[in-house]
Amino acid sequence: MSPWRLLGVALLVVGLGLLYFGWQATEGLEEQAREMITGRYSDQTTWFLIGGAAAALVGLLLTLFGGRNR
Repeated sequence: MSPWRLLGVALLVVGLGLLYFGWQATEGLEEQAREMITGRYSDQTTWFLIGGAAAALVGLLLTLFGGRNR
């Protein structure tokens, strides 16, 4: 397995973990109250969700296409 694919798998796992923690944070009472009042989640929760989605997407792409010979 190429180093790029290994990096892709690692990023995919980290990204999915961040998405999980971000999703768990949105289910908290404080976050739900904040979202109901302001219409937004806290900055930390938002960054968990954005960072997790980006890391998972890059990880998936590297896993699928990272080891191809050019």
